[in-house]
Amino acid sequence: MSDFDWIFDFVVSSEGGFTDNPADPGNWTGGKIGAGVCRGTKFGISAAAHSDLNIENLTLDEAKALYQREYWNRVDGDRLPDSIALLVFDAAVNNGTGRAVRWLQQAVLVAQDGVIGPRTLQAIDRFVARPGGSAELCAEFLARRLTFMTSLATWKSFGLGWARRLFRLQYASLEAHLKR
Repeated sequence: MSDFDWIFDFVVSSEGGFTDNPADPGNWTGGKIGAGVCRGTKFGISAAAHSDLNIENLTLDEAKALYQREYWNRVDGDRLPDSIALLVFDAAVNNGTGRAVRWLQQAVLVAQDGVIGPRTLQAIDRFVARPGGSAELCAEFLARRLTFMTSLATWKSFGLGWARRLFRLQYASLEAHLKR
């Protein structure tokens, strides 16, 4: 149903190239400032999540394969409508797959087990079949994500960029829905 290639291109455009800002906990292999080695982040692939990778020398093709295996497949992106797949995939990359799926499950009012299965897919289908349902689902998902992100200690440093990302996602999600 969804097209991984354009969604990957959109998400990776929000991530950018190599950075090794020591104030970003994701750049550290231990996931906390000063814990482990500051190896950085590239294309959204962080040292915290992938401490075994040579982040600085990671190629875009390697990142794409990792994104598909570690994030897209885990959120069952091929089975989601494009507008929803974009939001859930981006959240999986930025906030973790389990959290992204649970936000989606909260939004469609099913048990939050962190796995997209038949009940979750049926609930999504019912939700988006309603007039305005797709926009409502996207708004609910993004509201849950924004609430979480503003609670992070790093919001003060990175929040403006994250807010821009969420607003870009809102419009890209709507464009994806209208193209169907």
